[in-house]
Amino acid sequence: MTIQNKKRIAVIGLGYIGLPTAVVLAINGHDVTGVDVKQSTVDSINRGELPFVEPDLGASLTGTVAAGRLRATTSTPEADAYIVAVPTPFKDGHTADLSYIEAAAKGIAPQLRGGELIILESTSPPGATQRMADIIIEERPDLRLGGEASNSIHVAHCPERVLPGRVMIELVENDRIVGGLTPGSAEMAKSLYASFCKAEIHLTDAVTAELAKLVENSFRDVNIAFANELSVIADKLDVDIWELIELANHHPRVNILQPGPGVGGHCIAVDPWFIVSAMPDDARIIRLARETNDSKPQIVIDKALTALSGVDSPTIAALGLAFKADIDDLRESPARDIVGRLADAIPNGKVLAVEPNIVALPAELHNRRNVQLSELEPAIAAADLVLLLVDHEEFKTFDTDRLLDKKVVDTKGVWRQIRADAPSLAQ
Repeated sequence: MTIQNKKRIAVIGLGYIGLPTAVVLAINGHDVTGVDVKQSTVDSINRGELPFVEPDLGASLTGTVAAGRLRATTSTPEADAYIVAVPTPFKDGHTADLSYIEAAAKGIAPQLRGGELIILESTSPPGATQRMADIIIEERPDLRLGGEASNSIHVAHCPERVLPGRVMIELVENDRIVGGLTPGSAEMAKSLYASFCKAEIHLTDAVTAELAKLVENSFRDVNIAFANELSVIADKLDVDIWELIELANHHPRVNILQPGPGVGGHCIAVDPWFIVSAMPDDARIIRLARETNDSKPQIVIDKALTALSGVDSPTIAALGLAFKADIDDLRESPARDIVGRLADAIPNGKVLAVEPNIVALPAELHNRRNVQLSELEPAIAAADLVLLLVDHEEFKTFDTDRLLDKKVVDTKGVWRQIRADAPSLAQ
């Protein structure tokens, strides 16, 4: 049996992965219903309006909604296939909170009639796909997993593998990994993804697919941790970390990544902990890398406070709150964490947060009396210290002559070309 020609697809969770996936499915001829718990998100999508920043998504959303191929609701509908793309945040330290997956499974279960495909896309610890299937069967004991019987359902895991800012390109062009609870489930999921994915689709079992996504992001995290550790060492030796890495990377088999203020986003900053929590005695390098990257915000804070030594009631212009450049995604952002902790450290001062991709501060910053969302120009003018946290395009093209009389901490190496003119500029 193939699912490629079936048209009714429900995407559960309309965030940074779910909504682009729903749009791409609709573009490729499927009749798509998106489901989200937030009424404001549902209303925005039904107006054809993008609820967050992602290049190339807005026009496609507007077009598919106008054509009647995509709609949003807060209720799970009947469908031929379900794609679950809900959050998997932390709970109890660094273990995965699977409550959103469990809620999605309970919402899907009453709609099933047999023959449906249910795919978990949410990044998850090993065993989460099986857990989702178990919940559905607990809710619907009249159904069975796999097989050819009319009351069979088919469950698979297909982790997203896209980069924010390039989601609409990479959904189509990147290879996909599909892991089924049964071989037949994997084949059905492959058939669905083949309706829009132009790259290779690799089949495996569900646990291997779950672990593959965690391993990919853990690999990145370990390599970033190496760069961040180097930055600390270079700083203490008064060495320009950016020049050091540039020189080392001239070796044909060396490719050191760039350091920064920490690691954010719902992938690299989160996924390695799922491996650590599953195998705490064995994931030693992975744990150390996480601890190294999680320690970097405090190092940045210490450097900023040292630069402000002797300044009463200081004003800090903190440039960037997103977890990476040119997007509005603040999830697990080290910049967001740094701004909050700096505000606590200077109760008589203030932090002017400059984030061109948002219109309001997140709640935990909005509620602080000494944190304000600001435009770039007035923040720079008022600042005793300019703290670059995210390399947004607006900051890279800023007239750096205005920094020459400022204390500056540059965590991204954006302004290193003017170090000769302003020796105070630091990494």
